[in-house]
Amino acid sequence: MKKLFSIMAIAALVFAGTFTANASVAQTMPTSAQTLVTAATVTFIQDEEAAVAEEESLGWHQELKLRFIEGGPAFMGIVLLCLILGLAIAIERIIYLNLSTTNTQKLAEDVEDALNSGGIEAAKEVCRNTKGPVASIYYQGLDRADESLEAAEKAVVAYGGVQMGQLEKNVSWISLFIALAPMLGFMGTVIGMILAFDKIEAAGDMNPSLVAGGIKVALLTTVFGLIVAIILQIFYNYIIAKIDSIVNSMEDASITLIDMLVDYKNRR
Repeated sequence: MKKLFSIMAIAALVFAGTFTANASVAQTMPTSAQTLVTAATVTFIQDEEAAVAEEESLGWHQELKLRFIEGGPAFMGIVLLCLILGLAIAIERIIYLNLSTTNTQKLAEDVEDALNSGGIEAAKEVCRNTKGPVASIYYQGLDRADESLEAAEKAVVAYGGVQMGQLEKNVSWISLFIALAPMLGFMGTVIGMILAFDKIEAAGDMNPSLVAGGIKVALLTTVFGLIVAIILQIFYNYIIAKIDSIVNSMEDASITLIDMLVDYKNRR
């Protein structure tokens, strides 16, 4: 009887030990798998963050350079040349127009004071010491004032047309580049699409990678052409508005000059 109890006790201890070992293994295995999954997830997230950080680290100029190279040097170089030439002309015109802008009201007052105090020669001296197209028109009108009012008026009108031509010099080239840049971009788009279909025809298969490469190059040329046109259009509109403002000042100044000459003639 004692042997029976001893055998049962030993069997119970062995069963309990086996159960404990299996439970430990069962608890250890999921923990190891969970650790591996967690480590893999952390590594994946770190890789994604590194890739995003690397993309964000690229400056806008580096991104622009990369897209420019991807677009191809043939048409992208011509579009860039349009931008450079257009900006050069626009900056030159803006500087010239700003230097040509004068205080018309103050100039008219100075000329009138000089005309009343010192005569025609004193008024011409004021115009010689003042820069801008309005002063030049005043000088031409005063230079013909001794002949007649009609001669002075004709001189003012004629020289006003000359000054207007000087203000609008080379502005037509900017409008040309505005029209040319997107046209070159569209031409690059068409050529890129043709090259993409040539690759498809040569491969004999509709591979998306072949089409995507050609379409990407085509769209990049179009985008750059439109960007150039938009930039130059902004400068062009500013220049045109500046020219209109100066021309209006010239017309008002011309009327004021004729009125001053009429009063001067009547007082003599």
